[in-house]
Amino acid sequence: MSKGNTFENDLLALIFNATPIGNIADNAASAPLTQLFVSLHTADPGEAGSQTTSECNYTGYARIGVNRNSGGWTVTGNSVSPAANIDFANPTNATNLPQTATNFAIGTASTGTGKVLYKGALSPTIVISNTGVTPRITTGTTITED
Repeated sequence: MSKGNTFENDLLALIFNATPIGNIADNAASAPLTQLFVSLHTADPGEAGSQTTSECNYTGYARIGVNRNSGGWTVTGNSVSPAANIDFANPTNATNLPQTATNFAIGTASTGTGKVLYKGALSPTIVISNTGVTPRITTGTTITED
C-alpha cells in the first residue's frame, strides 16, 4: 500500500514545517512542538528503538534542535532535507572515542528516550575522533516518503 504524492508532501509539511493538512490534521494550537531533535547513532536504532538506542555518547555530544518551519527543513514533493547543515559539537576530550556515526534519527525530545519519527543511514558515515572534524549532517541528506 502506498500514499498519494500530494498526501506524502502534506504529511512531510505537517511534521517538518508545522503546516496543517486541511480537514485532516492541524498543528497543536496550544504548546505545539516547535523543534525536532536530530541525533547521531552508532547503529540503526531499529523500528522499536528510541533516540537513546545506540546514540553517540562522546563528551560534548548533544542532540541538535531544528525548527519546524521552512527555515529549518525544506520539503519538496515527497522528500525533506535540512535547510542548513546540522553541525554537532566536536568532542571536548578523548573519552569514548573514536565513534562512528552510521545512522541518524529525527525525534521529539532534546534528551532522554524521545520518539523516533524518522531514521536513516548516513552515507558516508561520520568518524568522530579528537581531530577537530565537525560531525555534520548536510543539506544533501534527504528523507523520502513513498
